[in-house]
Amino acid sequence: MRASITPGTVLILLAGSCRGKRVVFLKQLSSGLLLVTGPRKINGVALRRVNQTYVIATSTKIDVSSVNTDNINDAFFRSYEASAAVAKKEGKKTNFLDQQKAEVNRVVLGEKKAAQTAVDAAVYPLVKKAGLKAYLNARFSLKQSDRPHLMKF
Repeated sequence: MRASITPGTVLILLAGSCRGKRVVFLKQLSSGLLLVTGPRKINGVALRRVNQTYVIATSTKIDVSSVNTDNINDAFFRSYEASAAVAKKEGKKTNFLDQQKAEVNRVVLGEKKAAQTAVDAAVYPLVKKAGLKAYLNARFSLKQSDRPHLMKF
C-alpha cells in the first residue's frame, strides 16, 4: 500500500459511479483493496471496496481509530450469487425464482445496511468535529484548462 494512504486519510475516487467524490479511508482488506466510506449521510458514498490505483490521497486526515470495522471483510461484499452458492452447499435448494433467493438477498442487504449505519454513526461525528462536512460533500474535477502548461525557453 502507498505510504500516503493511512487510516483516516481523505481520498478522491477517480473511477466508477462515485468518480470525483471524496471519501474517508477506513482500512485495507485482505485482498489488498481499500475500505472507504463517504460517509453516506454526507455525500452518498456507501461502504465500498476500492483499488488503490483509482484514488488520489489528500493531505487531509481524521482520526478513525474509534471506528469498529472488524466485521467488514471481503466476504461482506459478496453478491447474491455467492450467497446462493453458500446456501446450496449447506443443502438448501435454490432456484432462480425461488423464495430463498429473496430471503438470502434480504439477509445480505440487512447486514450491509446495519454495518453502514454503524460506521456512519461513528465516522459522521469525527468529520463534523474536524469541520470537513462541506469538503467531503464537494466534488473534485479537472478541466482541460487545468492541465500544467509547458514553458517554452
